[in-house]
Amino acid sequence: MSSNFYKYFENGGSLKQGVLEEHVWLRFLTCTDNVYVNAERLESMGSLSGRETLMYVIRTLDILDEVAKRDKLGSRVKEIVETTLKWSEVAKGGLSKERETWIEKGYPLDIHNIASAEIYKDVTGDAGTIYTLIKTHGIVGQCIRGEISVSANAPLLEIKDDEKKEILMSLNECIIRAASENIWNNIKKSVESLIDRIIAGDLSEFTAQYRLQKLCPREIEFFENDVKFFEKNIFPKFELWYFESALSDFNMGQIRTILSNTLDAINRSGKEVRHLNFKPLSDSLYYDYEGKKHVNIYKKRIIEKYILDSSVQNVDIDVKIENGSAFVDFKFSPVCEKLIDFCVEAERSGLLTFEKSIIVLYDMFGFRRDAFDRLNNEDKYLKTMNDVTSSTKDSIIDYVVGESVVDVGSGGGILLDKLEKSYPDKKVIGTDISANVIETLNQKKNRDGHKWEVQVHNFVDDTMDPKVGSIIFSSILHEIYSYTETDGGRFEIDSVKKALRNAYDSLNKGGRIIIRDGVKTKGSYPLSIRFKTAAGLDFFKNYMNDFKGLKDIPEEKKVSSIDEKTLTVTGDVNFIREFLYTYTWGAESYAHEVQEQFGYFTLNEYKEFFNELGAKIIFAEELLEPGYPDNLGKLVELLDEKGNPAEYPDSNCIIIAEK
Repeated sequence: MSSNFYKYFENGGSLKQGVLEEHVWLRFLTCTDNVYVNAERLESMGSLSGRETLMYVIRTLDILDEVAKRDKLGSRVKEIVETTLKWSEVAKGGLSKERETWIEKGYPLDIHNIASAEIYKDVTGDAGTIYTLIKTHGIVGQCIRGEISVSANAPLLEIKDDEKKEILMSLNECIIRAASENIWNNIKKSVESLIDRIIAGDLSEFTAQYRLQKLCPREIEFFENDVKFFEKNIFPKFELWYFESALSDFNMGQIRTILSNTLDAINRSGKEVRHLNFKPLSDSLYYDYEGKKHVNIYKKRIIEKYILDSSVQNVDIDVKIENGSAFVDFKFSPVCEKLIDFCVEAERSGLLTFEKSIIVLYDMFGFRRDAFDRLNNEDKYLKTMNDVTSSTKDSIIDYVVGESVVDVGSGGGILLDKLEKSYPDKKVIGTDISANVIETLNQKKNRDGHKWEVQVHNFVDDTMDPKVGSIIFSSILHEIYSYTETDGGRFEIDSVKKALRNAYDSLNKGGRIIIRDGVKTKGSYPLSIRFKTAAGLDFFKNYMNDFKGLKDIPEEKKVSSIDEKTLTVTGDVNFIREFLYTYTWGAESYAHEVQEQFGYFTLNEYKEFFNELGAKIIFAEELLEPGYPDNLGKLVELLDEKGNPAEYPDSNCIIIAEK
């Protein structure tokens, strides 16, 4: 702990005797039943101690000591800044009775700089420089983040002090550095520039484009109608609180919808509102996953459903108006709340049966989810997927011919971006069977300024018109095979054949079908797995019960033996291969992966099919992605029928067929 901490606390963390009588600001911050914290600054929601505001103030005082020594601050300047820092957060503290009194007096406790200034004046009787500094506490930083108009700094013009710049610079350095050293390093020049303007009496506003870019730093480009919406409806009328922490994970179209619905609620209320406060949404949108703070992806998916159609049941925007502030959140039906709680606990438990239930519940409620959505495991999944398959994914685009190329099942649009970069003169088209995926891709296209096009299309159902030069099936045919419902159910090879025939008929002469996907092992022979933990064997037993693919292999041959003592299982090579390349993704992806059969054609069966179509095979090769044995080697030993170490069966193939 720091020297400032030990001014007021003993080594064990208890308050020193008599300090609260002498330091009223400290009493407000320590004797409080109000836990107030910005979720944006937390690494883990579980790390909340109730002392976050107090420790933040202590950090500001520590930084002030450093700044005073470095910049040789005079005692008067340091005292002004120190007193300001001590009192600037007191509105976040206080006992319930004190807070009730402050509310009765009309102090807007949610706008803590204003309320803290009034509390300071009540206690000290001072309405001078320090009162003004507390009242404008943090506004410089909020201006630079785009949240507040520059004119909000007008009270600072009243301060007449030869050392005004020194006071404001040191004060703002303490405020911002205590929140984040990185943020201070990135914006300190902007802080100094704005303070120079304020001292010169210049309160001219930043442009709407500038403010919008600061509010939404993840957005690369803004459309004119976005800028005009904020310029007309938001910036002149409202101060924004906790905007980025609540809305940074939504795209601009979604943000505009949330804001429009908020404005509608304000207009219906007929009340005067000056502040849009998104802290309730920020607080409710996060939870801990694997010990770190994450967006509650379940709530976010449900909110996204509402944003697309505000008439849906189970969720609605929730705007409460108090003391000139509109507090924005979403309210969910009791059933929906239970669903969210269930999904969170199921995810934390890691139990496979619960993981599978999440999918069922999402389908039942009609919330956004697609075959590629791994929820909070999505980042981990995509990182692993890119590590495992980057080489072959990149190499297949070298086979593209013709003036146009189609990426089937575009998902997040990674391959579309690669194609556009590699072939700037070609027409690049993305397809997906999900209208929601296409909508998201169009948002990405508009946001990032891409030229590729996207459309809803399913090659199982139809050809594409007009004809094209190349069609790429990258890790998508096994999805078609696994999820397409036919007269014979799922896992029927006719679904793949229909898709490939329609794709072939969609090609110009000389055009190519380019495939990168799983491959089935030729023949049948036994292969054994020796697990390194009992949990691995449990995973395998679940897989035996849940996997419905490989309909061509009799059930008794899929798994021929299980040895509980040695944690060893033996089965048909194709069943073992399918299991291994599901097991590598872990329990969190199990609910999705167990529904899919990765290998459906052997390499020879691919060749025979394309020969029947009359296609010319340009390239055909099967391979083992090195990432699979690297990952699986930590979990299993692979053995042949004699108990010797065995080679992993090939996982993938690349097929290039020309019309």
